[in-house]
Amino acid sequence: MNRRHWLMGAASGLIGLPQARAVGSPMGIAAGWKCGAQHQVGVLRRTANELCVENVLDVPSRPHAVRLQNNGDVLAVGRRPGDWLLRWPRGGESVVWQWAEPDRCFNGHVLASADGLCLFTTETDLASGQSLIGVRDAASLEKTAEWPTHGVDAHDLVLDGIGALLVANGGVPAQQETGRLKLRLDAMDSSLVRLQTDTGQLMGQWRLTDRRLSLRHLAWHQHDRQGRRCLGIALQAEHADVAARAAAPLLALFEDERLHLAEMPLGVALAGYGGDMACAGSLFAVSCPRADAVALWNADGRWQGLFSQKQACALMTTVDSLGGPVLWSGGQGAVAWHPDRTEALPLAAKPAIQLDNHWSALPPGSAPYFNVIQRKKKHS
Repeated sequence: MNRRHWLMGAASGLIGLPQARAVGSPMGIAAGWKCGAQHQVGVLRRTANELCVENVLDVPSRPHAVRLQNNGDVLAVGRRPGDWLLRWPRGGESVVWQWAEPDRCFNGHVLASADGLCLFTTETDLASGQSLIGVRDAASLEKTAEWPTHGVDAHDLVLDGIGALLVANGGVPAQQETGRLKLRLDAMDSSLVRLQTDTGQLMGQWRLTDRRLSLRHLAWHQHDRQGRRCLGIALQAEHADVAARAAAPLLALFEDERLHLAEMPLGVALAGYGGDMACAGSLFAVSCPRADAVALWNADGRWQGLFSQKQACALMTTVDSLGGPVLWSGGQGAVAWHPDRTEALPLAAKPAIQLDNHWSALPPGSAPYFNVIQRKKKHS
């Protein structure tokens, strides 16, 4: 049995677990994780010092991005090369599943359009290896169009201030037969592209000088009241030399139509791997799971240091009751970190689960978020 014929009816799908007594204001997180051998997505609820599993849905393979639709519905997509996409309605209606076409795979990320009517997914044409943007109906998840990203290994995507789409082409070649195995790294061609959101027309394309740096994850920082913004881009190094890869920069910035590297001090080695990206107040944060740390930069690219966390992975930002930023980092357990007060609160997951990329904060007052039990169904 392969994933495409995975039995959706093998076990109960949605499980409403008892919610722990909250201390202060609880916060909900839509996330993915692994419990034993089973991959799952669902809702975690923060109490004083724990993240408790509140709702859970079994999924066929490892999830990657878990994001929110404009109406608060949860979206989740399989890790590259993935074959499933789902929409989990906020009100408890049936989960909507969509499977990739036989000659396509999902690349792990999904984004809602500004008007909420459609979704954009990064995908790969398995025959050619070229990447695509899948345009999908926001309710049914069915594909209505697809556009080239003018590169390979397309990963994260965001909307920009002019209503266009920015897409990170990771640039790492692969083939259908080898899955995630990286091929011909000397031919890497990573780029940031801007596409029109109504036609997919290419509006611009930018590359770093170092072609062995793969552009992966994206987060915006707004500089001032005039709306000037800077895009932070987490990087993944693919240098053949081990030392060069370990010391490689992990953050690029895109501002005023210019793509450039942020500062990387000598002697800092973060294993060349940025796992996730977030902006917290005036800081950009990049998780470094292979270096057990979260690296921090000012929004202008100046290095600010790092804090240690075992297998740091997912990152997201919320606002506390005083209006200050809180950076949430998932790894072995989780950490809630207040950059303005240098306060770090460790949170244990209950029950014990292996947390995964990428999280999204749920709207305030959304407890309980889902309240039904649903059976999985077989993919036809």
